[in-house]
Amino acid sequence: MRKLYSIKLSFEEREELEKLSRRRTAAADKVIKARALLLCDQSERGPGLKDSDVVTGSGIKPATLERLRKRCCEVGPLEALKRKEQVNRARKFTGQEQAQLTKLACSEPPEGQARWTLHLLADKLVELEVFDEISHESVRQQLKKTSSSLG
Repeated sequence: MRKLYSIKLSFEEREELEKLSRRRTAAADKVIKARALLLCDQSERGPGLKDSDVVTGSGIKPATLERLRKRCCEVGPLEALKRKEQVNRARKFTGQEQAQLTKLACSEPPEGQARWTLHLLADKLVELEVFDEISHESVRQQLKKTSSSLG
């Protein structure tokens, strides 16, 4: 299979990765990824090994190597070793939103329902435009915090 992302390291990048791979205080995952990038290097100074040889030489999994190659081409080799920032989509309920949820959970359930379910509560909060979107799991966690009972 043809490689989609080939790596050609500059002299400075290669030196930095070699320094990192020899350091004793660096994180293990960074060292392993640095060694894998050095083995993948297709410049004059690099060995330019096949993926199967890089996998056996560095101990990295093939899928991880592919992601590392892609990230290296997108953001550069030194930045590729860092972890991506995690996007925290969860936002906290404000006091007013929490009050509306509690009021809704304590009210009469919709017609044809014996009680409020988490899905019904989430749908109703969106319908009332309290939230643009909300999952039933977020509703569950909030009700658990307030010690509310649906029954």
